[in-house]
Amino acid sequence: MPTYTGALPRHFLTGAELSRAELERLIDRALELKAAPYSSGSLERRTVALIFERPSTRTRVSFEAGIVELGGHPMVLRSEDLQLSRGESIRDTALVLSRHVAAIGLRTGPDENLEELARHSSVPVFNMLSARHHPCQALADLLTLRQACGELEGVRVAYVGDGNNVARSLALLGSLAGLHVAVASPAGYTLEDDLAPPPGASGAISLHTDPREAVAGAAAVYTDVWVSMGDEATARERRRDLASYRVDDALLDAAAPGAFALHDLPAHPGEEITAEVLYGERQRIWDQAENRRHAQKALLELLVGSG
Repeated sequence: MPTYTGALPRHFLTGAELSRAELERLIDRALELKAAPYSSGSLERRTVALIFERPSTRTRVSFEAGIVELGGHPMVLRSEDLQLSRGESIRDTALVLSRHVAAIGLRTGPDENLEELARHSSVPVFNMLSARHHPCQALADLLTLRQACGELEGVRVAYVGDGNNVARSLALLGSLAGLHVAVASPAGYTLEDDLAPPPGASGAISLHTDPREAVAGAAAVYTDVWVSMGDEATARERRRDLASYRVDDALLDAAAPGAFALHDLPAHPGEEITAEVLYGERQRIWDQAENRRHAQKALLELLVGSG
């Protein structure tokens, strides 16, 4: 157990920590912060530690820029910068960092690392990516959908491809916000059958094997890379198994009129998405990448506050 006393910090590890009302307010606040990026000084004279055990482009850039816009200082730490690389425990790292920073973000592999950090931290810990969850990406996805569709309640979103951490977080937070998230994956790549919307959710989660069935009526069609970090040994097999789940113009044509593509990036044009869709007019992918910053600023305000 932690060695500090006082109120327990609020963590953001899977997204299930949020109530539906909190999630709605967070998206509303993200819209305000996008309209006026320097309107909040909630992190003034505060430091936020960002620990990267995995490579990153969008997560690092969006969190660093967002923390600066909130008036704070981002302390970027790679594995090799810390004594973690020489055997110091996650517990000791949490106890030390908690004495210096207002919050700690971790981009890691095993979810157990994130849970251990949160268990011993006296400041909020937030998940910048783990093996099973990517909730900060899901917040940006919801912000993008809110801007594009005007509302989230009752909107159908299809995810096609590997049932990974991105798909899981989209399903959990999307259903909490009122979306119907339809996930299409081949056998061996599916999300768990018992995955259910969090308490208080008004949306739904459905699992499919046929991508055209999943996209029917969908306002957006989402995909992710077929070969993620750590999957390199099975890359050829994964590309073969997922080949019929590519997002192209034909799949978008099978969705609702005006449907657009989403992708959390990095993308591999010609694999999970065609270059024509990725760089064309039928996507909101680059808005989605920008929205990481605005959604995460709203999250940091919620976790850290202005006190």
